[in-house]
Amino acid sequence: MNKTQLKKFRTLLEGKRDDIIRRARQTLNEDMALDSNELPDEMDLASTEYLQSFTFRLRGREKTFLKKIQKALAKIDAGTFGLCEDCEQPISIKRLEARPEAPRCIKCKEEQEREEKDFA
Repeated sequence: MNKTQLKKFRTLLEGKRDDIIRRARQTLNEDMALDSNELPDEMDLASTEYLQSFTFRLRGREKTFLKKIQKALAKIDAGTFGLCEDCEQPISIKRLEARPEAPRCIKCKEEQEREEKDFA
């Protein structure tokens, strides 16, 4: 992979990372406060608590995604970006363009999913 491609993927990954961090800060600053005095009844309170819980679950998933992004950025720094973690073969550019944080080639990813399905 050439330097231009690596720079492009770094920019994509850093953009995704920055978006996740921005949304997490927004959640902390805006969505953490739940003032029961502003809600007229128990149904409104329950609905608001449900939405808040849903938002926190989304942020939890984003935390896992952030770890994958950080790992991909570390691979760029180490010179191993774009190599499958399982078979060590190059991951296709099309796959990396769709999911630059992907740690596996499509063949190994499909095999992993089959194994997870069989043992789930």
